Amino acid sequence: MSEPPSEGSNDDRNVVVPLRVYKAVTVFSTLFAVIGVVVGFVLLDVATDRAQADLAEIDPLVALGGLALIVASAMTYAFSTRFQAARMGNAKDDEGEASNNE
Repeated sequence: MSEPPSEGSNDDRNVVVPLRVYKAVTVFSTLFAVIGVVVGFVLLDVATDRAQADLAEIDPLVALGGLALIVASAMTYAFSTRFQAARMGNAKDDEGEASNNE
């Protein structure tokens, strides 16, 4: 098995799950995130009348709803990146790889 993560490492934020769960989380969170961003931008488009509306004519509730949906979608995708399968590693942690960082 693997050693427990050391304090302050990025590994303490990762969630190790079986491969089947990892695939499901990745697929569905990406799907929900993409749909949420598209719907969020559609709501912004509707609220601003295709960016043609004057400031007084903008529907603030629909615009805020669109922005909230975009932010929620980004958060969903960002959270899903914390999942990894049991034998997945981080390419940055491989000893055999040469680093171009100076």
